[in-house]
Amino acid sequence: MKAKAKAGEAPKRPVRVITVTSGKGGVGKSNLTLALALALAKLGKKVLIWDADLGLANIDVLLGLSTTATIHDLLNGHKSLSEIIADGPAGIRILPAASGILELGELAEGQKQRLLSEFDDWNDELDFLLIDTAAGIGSNVVYFNLAAQERIVVLTNEPTSITDAYALIKVLATRYQQHNFHILPNQVAGPKEAKNVFELLSTVADKHLGPVSLHLIGFVPKDEAVREAVRAQKPFLITDPESQASQKVMDIARRILANPPDEFAGGGLVFFLNRLASFGGTVD
Repeated sequence: MKAKAKAGEAPKRPVRVITVTSGKGGVGKSNLTLALALALAKLGKKVLIWDADLGLANIDVLLGLSTTATIHDLLNGHKSLSEIIADGPAGIRILPAASGILELGELAEGQKQRLLSEFDDWNDELDFLLIDTAAGIGSNVVYFNLAAQERIVVLTNEPTSITDAYALIKVLATRYQQHNFHILPNQVAGPKEAKNVFELLSTVADKHLGPVSLHLIGFVPKDEAVREAVRAQKPFLITDPESQASQKVMDIARRILANPPDEFAGGGLVFFLNRLASFGGTVD
């Protein structure tokens, strides 16, 4: 089952597919996904966010968007991809979460094929697909992280957050041979605390998980501008672009652009979609 280029069409430009994920909820993962998308857009990139917390809609709530169609409508043949994708600020696009739990492993073959063909027919140019996963180690979280090209693990300086981030990395590394992770401490006091969080996680991973490569991609500090933006249902990168949090997210976006993955690291939108559609049954 593969998405194929149509005769006479120029090949679509490469798309980097990145999950933003976490072992524990409440660490600011969705807010950072949105901020990172806006930062990449400010740097001239075209970005689509897939809200892949398939039981809860987070991205549209953060934006104050009212969306009526979801990926359920696409999979059931009621809507096309272009009809369910919503416009966000700064030119970013949003693929809204479905209402109710949807297990990717339980999709019918026709639904998988529809997902592939809809993305293949979607003509919008795209540089990045950012996937805001659910928290934890459930099957959908694992599926999206296995299919994506790059993974950003968000955590805070709380024992449960660090422990749950390690649990997620352990599952992906020991059961599914995924060994490269970007680590993003959020809501920390500064660079020293961010480094301490990273070193604590990486020390445990080095001791117990063998050849796992963790990279500190940056950090985002505690910032009142973030809380105010959440209350206003507006992105902090727009309400206060000069805030410390906004500046750190911009730094992370620049770092991502400066460090693309290896050409043959197994990436791109077609690769991701075919990987995602290949999963069946449940994750052990």
